[in-house]
Amino acid sequence: MAPRPLLSRPIVKILFASSEAVPLIKTGGLGDVSGSLPLALHRLGHDVRVVMPAYADAIARVSDAEPLGTFPIPRTPGPVRLLGGTLDDSTVPVYLVDAPGLFDRSGNPYVGPDGQDWPDNALRFATLCRVASEISLGRSDLGWRADLVHANDWQTGLIAPFLADVAGRPATLFTVHNLSYQGLFDRPTFDALGLPAHWWAPTGVEFYGHLSFIKGGIGLSDIVTTVSPTYAAEIRQPGLGYGLQGLLSHRADRLYGILNGIDYDLWDPAADPAIPQHFSAGTFHDKGPNKLRLQQVFGLEERQDVVLFGHVGRLVEQKGIDLILAVLPRLMAQSDTQLAILGSGNAALEELIRAATARYPGRVGARLGYDEPLSHLVEAGSDVFLMPSRFEPCGLNQLYSLRYGTVPVVHKTGGLADTVVDATPDTLAAGTATGFTFSPATADALWWAIARALEQWHQPGVGWQQLAVNGMRQDFSWATSARRYEELYQVAVGHAPAAAA
Repeated sequence: MAPRPLLSRPIVKILFASSEAVPLIKTGGLGDVSGSLPLALHRLGHDVRVVMPAYADAIARVSDAEPLGTFPIPRTPGPVRLLGGTLDDSTVPVYLVDAPGLFDRSGNPYVGPDGQDWPDNALRFATLCRVASEISLGRSDLGWRADLVHANDWQTGLIAPFLADVAGRPATLFTVHNLSYQGLFDRPTFDALGLPAHWWAPTGVEFYGHLSFIKGGIGLSDIVTTVSPTYAAEIRQPGLGYGLQGLLSHRADRLYGILNGIDYDLWDPAADPAIPQHFSAGTFHDKGPNKLRLQQVFGLEERQDVVLFGHVGRLVEQKGIDLILAVLPRLMAQSDTQLAILGSGNAALEELIRAATARYPGRVGARLGYDEPLSHLVEAGSDVFLMPSRFEPCGLNQLYSLRYGTVPVVHKTGGLADTVVDATPDTLAAGTATGFTFSPATADALWWAIARALEQWHQPGVGWQQLAVNGMRQDFSWATSARRYEELYQVAVGHAPAAAA
């Protein structure tokens, strides 16, 4: 079917569907994006509305939440209410899908206290998808219908299938934030959800004998995006395609990579309330007191003349924390180095970090857990940020680091490759260098990049300051990324089979 003409006006009614959004609930980058991109789209003049589950923590953080109606949702126990409020003290509406038996759980939205996935995750997020689909079609008491649904990650992957055969449906765009999380369930779960039988096919949501939520979003959305250009290419290869590389290659003409942005209001070293001393690219010399405060908090020797390395992230294999631990003896063999780690995750890795702090007192410090204000201090107080992720769809911490004049050392993959310019003689001379990259993801390659960073630090003159300030002057704000999404929304409307109402 030929694409229909684009709308004569910009898309103005966008339903943004996600399983998390800052500040209501966050487990990672998806939450940051879902809290920031809708605000950026709103500032561009769009009527964007967020729909997400009514977790206990989310309801508690929406002070103006009020009932907006109920939905009879198949296979979901009890009536499903819709609560309405606004997102982050803005005028952006947020709709909370209130199914107490499914979402009224504190803590992590995906796993229980035992660290295992909630056994009813398929029903939970199928319910979210059904409600989002109904809202987008105007089948609610809101008096509102979407021009486009922007769905995110596997938890919203069934929205496009639910809408696919509906005449006059909204256009659909699906963003893959991390393809390694796919929403895979067995055939009995598919049957228990009461999904249409014809979905169980290679052209639907069946994936090697399993139900795949993410395959539904990838295969049936009008446009598919991921969060960096390099990751868009990487997931079409076997290594990072997780069995979906064939489908992604088949849809290559509908697949785009758009870099995530960061909220420059929240991440602003010139006004950040979480750091003791504000600074900017023009007052880089004022960064120093933040380093001393970071050293105090992490129990490190208070010295300005050392190179303070920082790391913030989930302590899992993907993030490469084991590579940092592998090079730690070489790092500590230098007389003027320190390391501060903030994060939580794998118990074995946490224990290794505790052992490292005991082995190198005053030089290695750690906080095992997540603390948002403290993450700001790590970014502001460190000299170098270590981010040796084995794969990284986009990454946000390297963007925070650039913003805060903390030079990133990153594995050359995904969004890290797209956002950090390696410091070579040519890029340093041209004033375009912003950090240090390495490949492959090995301890030796990481150490090579760290050694280059240390060599640059010890160069006389203002070379290091210039490198850091280069990063601070980059523009990775959401305003740029939001305009790119605007363009793709128009493309999605052109591919949808019927005119949006």
